[in-house]
Amino acid sequence: MYRKSILLCLFSTFGFAQSYDICIYGATSAGVIAAKSAKLNGKKVILIDPYAHIGGLSSGGLGQTDIGNKYAISGLSRQFYREIGSHYGRLEQWTFEPKVANKILISYLNQVDKVILNHQLQKVNKIGTQIKSISLLNTKTKKQANVSAKMFIDCTYEGDLMAASGVSFTVGRESNALYDETWNGVQLLDKHQFPDGVDPYKIPGKPESGLLKGIQIGKLAEIGSSDKKLQAYNFRMCLTDSIENRIPITKPENYNPENYEVLLRYIKIKNPAELNWALMHLQPMPNRKLDINNSGPFSTNLIGGNYTYPNSTYAERDKIKRNHINHIKGFFYFLGHDSRVPEHLRNEMLKWGYPKDEFIGSDNFSPQMYVREARRMVSDHVMTEKHCVGTETVSDGIGLAAYTMDSHNTQRIVVKDASGKDQVKNEGDVQKGLGGLNPYPISYRSIVPKKSECTNLLVPVCLSASHIAFGSIRMEPVFMVLAQSAATAANMAIDSKKDIQEIDMASLQKSLKENPLGDSSVPELIIDNLDQNVSFTQEAQIIEKGYGRYGKNYHLVKSGKAVFSNITIENESEIYIYFPSLPEGCTQVLVEIEHNGNKVEKTLKIDTAINDWYYIGTLNVSNQKTTINLSSLETGKALVTDALLIKPKKQL
Repeated sequence: MYRKSILLCLFSTFGFAQSYDICIYGATSAGVIAAKSAKLNGKKVILIDPYAHIGGLSSGGLGQTDIGNKYAISGLSRQFYREIGSHYGRLEQWTFEPKVANKILISYLNQVDKVILNHQLQKVNKIGTQIKSISLLNTKTKKQANVSAKMFIDCTYEGDLMAASGVSFTVGRESNALYDETWNGVQLLDKHQFPDGVDPYKIPGKPESGLLKGIQIGKLAEIGSSDKKLQAYNFRMCLTDSIENRIPITKPENYNPENYEVLLRYIKIKNPAELNWALMHLQPMPNRKLDINNSGPFSTNLIGGNYTYPNSTYAERDKIKRNHINHIKGFFYFLGHDSRVPEHLRNEMLKWGYPKDEFIGSDNFSPQMYVREARRMVSDHVMTEKHCVGTETVSDGIGLAAYTMDSHNTQRIVVKDASGKDQVKNEGDVQKGLGGLNPYPISYRSIVPKKSECTNLLVPVCLSASHIAFGSIRMEPVFMVLAQSAATAANMAIDSKKDIQEIDMASLQKSLKENPLGDSSVPELIIDNLDQNVSFTQEAQIIEKGYGRYGKNYHLVKSGKAVFSNITIENESEIYIYFPSLPEGCTQVLVEIEHNGNKVEKTLKIDTAINDWYYIGTLNVSNQKTTINLSSLETGKALVTDALLIKPKKQL
């Protein structure tokens, strides 16, 4: 919950010092992590945001974290999900209420020298390739302010500081030919798509009557060709069915039921049994809440409503945001109140309302629009589809990505069916899995500009990537990982008095690996099922796919034991074992711990419907070899063997 008095104290906009070591623009989750990391490195840090929201999407309703593979998430980013887990009584948790994330992210800023909100970037002041200062407008007082720093980090979703610094960027989709890709550019596929036969005209069969609302004029371009269009935005909505905590969904301003006519035609053909997946993705959150995302051909996305957003002024962006808000509020209201909507769908929609205890400062509606993609930097290295599928890799990795190559729909247009009749279709949705090296490394060069353009700026969010590769990278936990890497690199550049492009890569990678939390604590050790420490007393099957797996795969042990051997535990440590969801797997696991001639046994009860870490115990067996055996206690049910975590108690 937002506490106004705390915010006024912490984020005072008066009397802040003018010169800092590191200036971060954008208080997204990445911006918060960058600020915390920079401060842990002992630097004087300022975090600035053009609005008043802390945490971006991570505290703005995106409670169902898109991960791809938890193995990819490290450092302060993973620590954030550990603190989320602590709130809910688990080691880590990836689904959560917005207010919980907001509270944790605000707490990360307690030691940051200055955080100022409602200050919009007006100008970047450069000498040569160096940013010397930025000029800001206080949107409350209309006063100007200048902030100078040695290093700058752009953590906005829009890339505003990057663009104002004269750094090369692009907007929209490249052609497949540019980077030798397959899934970039225009794509007409079958996901989140209208079924055949949905007429696009106000009067069916009569083009002269005009197109229904939301359908764009124009023809389908060549598949794989480039354009400046953007995948659709929405808001990740948090709703509740708790009567005590629910605010009813009412008719929004400028409500027009005609905006949803094409939705009615879809419902008439498909006759969906429920809202989930057919009309929106309803993901359960703790305490009777939902994280709602777009799903199906017509949902919370406002397709085509964002094309001008990246290069618009703040005032113009506010109008675009308002259009998206009205679209979603109208969508919910229409589903619950229009008599043409089937009664079972209306009744289901009417169960939900805005939660009283979320987004109190913005009328219980998320203040953060889901800007899935805006500007993307073009640096000396562009991450492409080849990196995603593993046909190319990089040696200067400073973070991992593991999510599907993902793009939401980009336009809603008229195409002809096999008989030549006009019908409505969505274009742009792509969901293609990765291959080869998964997770795959993200290049340091992709978060720094060309040296000829700027030598003291890092861009961990609007990084250098093709449209389709960005769709794989653009996940909140990955942005946080890259932001920590950016802050660590900025610290090294300041200390070595070098340009950001000239820091020692081996030293940066070593620092990220050996000091992942930035506080000199002993790093944890994760032993994956493919590591040399893992063996099996009988043959075990490698499973390459499976949602929630840790790393590339897991082993399925149908008989015998899984053995984690020759483990050296140098500090008092908590031991956890990870089990991915496998409904047909065993629910009782025998754990045998052998060390120093002693043997301890423990039985774990496994919930096969979830992916989770299970606590085994705490050990303090300095420099002694430890062996941990796992076996199923249920005849005929296989044991899943994935990862073992050795988590030292914090040593400062």
